[in-house]
Amino acid sequence: MIELEGVPELIDPVMVAAFEGWNDAGDAASAAVAHLDREWKGEVFAALDAEDYYDFQVNRPTVWLDGGVRRITWPTTRLSVVRVGGDKPRDLVLVRGIEPSMRWRSFCNELLGFAHELGVELVVVLGALLGDTPHTRPVPISGVTSDPDLARRMDLEETKYEGPTGIVGILQEACTHAGVPAVSLWAAVPHYVSQPPNPKATLALLNRLEDLIDVRVPLGELPEDARAWQVGVDQLAAEDSEVAEYVQTLEEARDTAELPEASGEAIAREFERYLRRRDGGPGGHATADGDGASYLRDNPGTRPRPPKPPQRPGTDDDDSSED
Repeated sequence: MIELEGVPELIDPVMVAAFEGWNDAGDAASAAVAHLDREWKGEVFAALDAEDYYDFQVNRPTVWLDGGVRRITWPTTRLSVVRVGGDKPRDLVLVRGIEPSMRWRSFCNELLGFAHELGVELVVVLGALLGDTPHTRPVPISGVTSDPDLARRMDLEETKYEGPTGIVGILQEACTHAGVPAVSLWAAVPHYVSQPPNPKATLALLNRLEDLIDVRVPLGELPEDARAWQVGVDQLAAEDSEVAEYVQTLEEARDTAELPEASGEAIAREFERYLRRRDGGPGGHATADGDGASYLRDNPGTRPRPPKPPQRPGTDDDDSSED
């Protein structure tokens, strides 16, 4: 039985979830939910029982000292609630955890139980995947749903994906079968610089989330971090002629593919989205045959080595694509 003590009546609540693991290339999705929780000072009100869903030999607990007392933190999924102020305040229920090792159906049912008790009107699951995308271009974000009506109403793609999936895909389908509107937002991360964190992809996910649920997210230092990340990757690519050549190939392919979209109408639509976001507001992974990026900031004394030359297009990839 789910007991929600201390949680006030929520206003137009939206559940936003992300899970570390296969669906979280560059840690971009989990970092986005962590950013929301940190900026809006989320209050944790529930945690799932770790023993029900996690293999502790895969996701090990950690031991730490609290004033000389040894304590243990168990891997789990936690729920917190934040209130977004403004002319039309609304609440976000943030779900942040690790992709479960077992009992995925029970895991999803438990989260849906919380959604039902809290009156959640929409579930948005964030994910990030590895793809053939240049780090020098805007991060591609795909918004997908299994609900045809929701796809038309919110300008999303109706998912046609078939193949291996992670907890993001399973939770979205569980919501659909339970009659709860659900959307997945996917950021594409360049496979040749996939090390986390990836502030550029995190920023892109938050911008798309703003558009989707009509809230303004305080971005803090994320834009600066995203710029620093790109500068760092530019420097690393410049030091390896083979990587630089590969990036140029990806840029040409991306620009050619997007050429039909570079109409005046498309540009105006993107500019309107930008204005809506900023006016009056504060400032193992899945793969895809498309686009994505990762964090290689140039810190003194800890500078990462240039990435190994990436596989040429046409070579096999061990992971499967996920929409």
